[in-house]
Amino acid sequence: MNQKLLLLENLLRFRTVCRQLHSLRQRRMLAQCRHGFPLAYPMWAALLYSRPWQTDMLIDAALYQCRLLVTKKEKRPSTSHLSPTKSKREVEVWIGMTVKELARAMAKDIGESDNDWLRHLLAKAKDPDPALLTPRSPVVTIMGHVDHGKTTLLDKLRKTQVAAMEAGGITQHIGAFLVSLPSGEKITFLDTPGHAAFSAMRARGAQVTDIVVLVVAADDGVMKQTVESIQHAKDAKVPIVLAINKCDKADADPERVKKELLAYDVVCEDYGGEVQAVHVSALTGDNLMALAEATIALAEMLELKADATGPVEGTVIESFTDKGRGPVTTAIIQRGTLRKGSILVAGKSWAKVRLMFDENGKTINEACPSMPVGIIGWRDLPSAGDEILEVESESRARDVTDWRKFEQEQEKNKDNLKIIEEKRKEHQEEHRRAREKYGTLHWKERSYMKYLERKEQKPLKPKEKVERDSNVLPIIIKGDVDGSIEAILNIMDTYDASHECELELVHFGVGDISENDINFAKTFDGIIYGFNVDASNVIQQSAAKKGVKIKLHKIIYHLVEDLQEELSSRLPHLVEEYPIGEASILATFSVTEGKKKVPVAGCRVQKGQLEKQKKFKLIRNGHVIWKGSLISLKHHKDDVSVIKTGMDCGLSLDEENVEFKVGDEVICYEEKEVPAKTSWDPGF
Repeated sequence: MNQKLLLLENLLRFRTVCRQLHSLRQRRMLAQCRHGFPLAYPMWAALLYSRPWQTDMLIDAALYQCRLLVTKKEKRPSTSHLSPTKSKREVEVWIGMTVKELARAMAKDIGESDNDWLRHLLAKAKDPDPALLTPRSPVVTIMGHVDHGKTTLLDKLRKTQVAAMEAGGITQHIGAFLVSLPSGEKITFLDTPGHAAFSAMRARGAQVTDIVVLVVAADDGVMKQTVESIQHAKDAKVPIVLAINKCDKADADPERVKKELLAYDVVCEDYGGEVQAVHVSALTGDNLMALAEATIALAEMLELKADATGPVEGTVIESFTDKGRGPVTTAIIQRGTLRKGSILVAGKSWAKVRLMFDENGKTINEACPSMPVGIIGWRDLPSAGDEILEVESESRARDVTDWRKFEQEQEKNKDNLKIIEEKRKEHQEEHRRAREKYGTLHWKERSYMKYLERKEQKPLKPKEKVERDSNVLPIIIKGDVDGSIEAILNIMDTYDASHECELELVHFGVGDISENDINFAKTFDGIIYGFNVDASNVIQQSAAKKGVKIKLHKIIYHLVEDLQEELSSRLPHLVEEYPIGEASILATFSVTEGKKKVPVAGCRVQKGQLEKQKKFKLIRNGHVIWKGSLISLKHHKDDVSVIKTGMDCGLSLDEENVEFKVGDEVICYEEKEVPAKTSWDPGF
């Protein structure tokens, strides 16, 4: 025991010395920087790449092993090799031991990442024992094109009024529901949005699902989002059950739907394939039980099982911030049984479960595999799609999230270093070109040339500054849930009209409009777009006082259309031509005015009228050869201002070099300014 205590004491000393050396190294570099001494490499690079936390983790892990040895009552062999029947291992340490030597003794790599080193330290659950696996309910995703009846179908199955509550009848974010059938079987349904804006959310639904129910309207057939849904299911290697909806309509044609799906390798049983096709009507409820039974039959063939006794694992389906309850997630449990008080980690956030509720808001005490559940107790808001893992303590959860944040910061620092290096190379190249340009000149000549260059860089005039600012649209996006924000940002990624107006995303986040959002918009002269969020009277008054626009929407189409209109309003107006009259040239001649001859065209008005004060153009063989004004318009030698349909006239142009030919056309028109429209098409 004394020897083990000595090992523990030596390791504690080793950690103290490491920390002192690291602190001394940083103070030395800072002192050199203050006194102007050159460093072997930039100080900021050394600070970024020094990783004391990683060293501490190695030492702490070794300390943990030593404490086990010290507190163990029975005698253990002094050998440092692993016994085949033992899960623990003794590690020999000594004074002066380096981190590399300690890592080698522990069979660890200093550079191991989160997935290897941390998961080993946290003792992540092993694969479940097959003997512990029990049957579980299938997780089914409803997919299909917009307005093909997905939410209405779910509404009939679970006998609630979700469809009536959805804005515009369109599901805005993923909802997870547990449906109990008369037979006692249960199915967890994911309702994914069907329109183009939420393609990423549909893909996420396919990643956690066992079966996809593809809904296609019998009167509409295969559409764009139908094809996308098929691709998501194929990418996730998930089987499909086809629900041909709206079969109660007079123009319904289920066979046409089946034939169209053949082009996308979705072959129904009627055509020799394996895809079950069920003709349903979500509106009337016809044949919905047959659809549920087909789903259950497919689930039985898949033999879906899970371990309900192991550590909890799951996936975040959706996340949002709720007033009074803080960060909230909707999750699907995939392993273990979630209970109140469980410690969870998801992404860079962790939670001690304070409350759980089902899709109806009812408090529940536990959640088993395949069960959708709302979780309250998160310290921060995790992202939709994050993996949920259960750990044994809050300190372990903090270690995991701290490590993941550290890794993210390191990646960010690497990106920053890359940018800095690129900028440094640019500056070096500019300096090299400047030296080549001014290298042979006397310093007076060099100074004079630089003065001339600075003089040419005149500041923008107020009018020019306004025009430049009008070509930039800064926006702030606020959404109800993480998935909605993701979908809106994906839409913005399709923006390809920066040559017309630059679209600048200043800030985005989850939750209602706040004073901070108002200040952002005020600073950047931007607009706040809110999706399924509120702006209180106090916030609206503050925005009005500061001249900030707040635009709230509940339908994704309306938000995008509003954004398109705002972009269009920042474009310069277009000038369009509106024809007033047309005339044909029947004869050509010239008249003498003073000492020069003026070409004259004898015309007859075929349509509308010719007005002398308007603009004219001369067309020959379909091509415009002249545009301008008239210097004379006569009818029977009388000067006139208007010639109407069917009347003959003589006219001459304001340009002498233009030659008339019989058969040419003269068009009288006026110009009007019209608002421009952005060329950006988000693909709806």
